[in-house]
Amino acid sequence: MRKLFRPLAILAVSTALLAAAFTTPAQAAAGAVNDPHCVPSAAHPRPVVFLHGLGATSYEDLNFLQDSVAAKGYCTFSRTYGSYPQFPVVGGLRPIADSAAEIKQFIGEVLAETGAGQVDLVGHSEGGFQSLYVTKTQGIADRIGSVVAIAPPTHGTTFAGLAKLASLLGQGEREAVGKALAALGCPACDNLITDGAAVKTLNTGPIAQPGVHYTVLTSRFDELVTPADTAFVREPGVVNSYVQDTCPLDPVGHIGEAYDLNVWHLVTNALDPAHAAKFACTAGSPG
Repeated sequence: MRKLFRPLAILAVSTALLAAAFTTPAQAAAGAVNDPHCVPSAAHPRPVVFLHGLGATSYEDLNFLQDSVAAKGYCTFSRTYGSYPQFPVVGGLRPIADSAAEIKQFIGEVLAETGAGQVDLVGHSEGGFQSLYVTKTQGIADRIGSVVAIAPPTHGTTFAGLAKLASLLGQGEREAVGKALAALGCPACDNLITDGAAVKTLNTGPIAQPGVHYTVLTSRFDELVTPADTAFVREPGVVNSYVQDTCPLDPVGHIGEAYDLNVWHLVTNALDPAHAAKFACTAGSPG
């Protein structure tokens, strides 16, 4: 699905180049993307694990954000989860619990490779849900420093916007997703609906785990997770924020949140709140 969300690709490349323009060579050399030999720095001691959304992959969703964070000196890692062997280019379809076990294993690999004691999680859409779900259910909350969840369907969704999502895919991507769903289905879709099994598990008892710093970001104009504020975790110590709280004129929608330069800045600030920086707002994609 390398052409996934084609209308946003050019925007993502341009914003990535813009972000890189403000990164010094020394900063760029300190971080890495999916490099098992990356050694976390004293400034950024926790590797960052990125979790893609439903129907996406590690190289098509948060990949540009991952590049941007790596350029700021972080060791960053990602892997496609929840795919079927028959359709490896469509991730996040398998049951949420199965994918959570995959992600737990991957986090263990990252910790072993880097020698770090903890990782930070950054997820978008289903990946945002997984960042909350894995931390709560997989017995590794003590290995998670921060969770930054972008537009997670925390309290479930009706998926009423799937037609909108489909309209953003190229013809080839629609066919790939369609074939995967027809052949094998999407247990994750069922898990994430309102009152779905994974939603019930996440929302039974507190979501936020002791010792973990949580930030939930979403757009007021998110058209897939609706109402938009159902993304939020309204528990003590959790920072819930709309993109528009900082950048009121940004019309960014659900898919665009992964590619939005304002979101990238907000994620970076959430990963290192002690050094949060002001930034000039731009306008993201409303799709």
